[in-house]
Amino acid sequence: MAPKYDLDETHGTETAERDASENSSESHNCAKSILTSDRLQIVVTLSEFFNETWEAANCANCLKNNSEGLSNSTEEFLDLFNKSLTCFEHNLQGQGVDLSPNNYTEVCKNCNETYTKLNDLYNHLQRLNRQGGESAHSAHLCIDVEDAMNITRKLWSRTFNCSLPCSDTVPVIAVSSFILFLPIVFYLSSFLHSKQKKRILILPKRIQSNANLVNIQEKYS
Repeated sequence: MAPKYDLDETHGTETAERDASENSSESHNCAKSILTSDRLQIVVTLSEFFNETWEAANCANCLKNNSEGLSNSTEEFLDLFNKSLTCFEHNLQGQGVDLSPNNYTEVCKNCNETYTKLNDLYNHLQRLNRQGGESAHSAHLCIDVEDAMNITRKLWSRTFNCSLPCSDTVPVIAVSSFILFLPIVFYLSSFLHSKQKKRILILPKRIQSNANLVNIQEKYS
């Protein structure tokens, strides 16, 4: 049954709204009266709650400067996020019913490129926010992006047991090997140094003093 509306009540409401728009002071008093009409001030409480939630979630960090829509970086991230989830789902279906809980090799292999792009973009956005953020809130991405990345990382590492190859592996191995061989080089050089041939010094015979020579000459003269 359709609800019935009182035409007189509707007409009275329209008249009140028109009168309020004509007089700004009366409109302000009307708004104040509505906001403070009840003892709990539920409208004010809800307004403060939503504003605090908006700031705590850093929602502005996902929007353009004029807040008219999502920023380009946010749209790019969400697009890669959707592609990653689609790739996970597609490869899980492709492995069939014999898929064991610990065997997700196809997911790790086929979705590695998409997940790597998503992870790199997230790290890049984090660095940009930390460089340009003055407050603690502005240093974080918006809650939608952070939750999306947390979900994807949990699926990738915990559910599928996948991992990304570390790009710093070669430098770490090189430095570790160098440090490992330092003691060997030190002891080897010490050993070779201690085994060097010592120079044998040949002392010359002592030359007789001039006084002895004079005595010998006088004796035979």
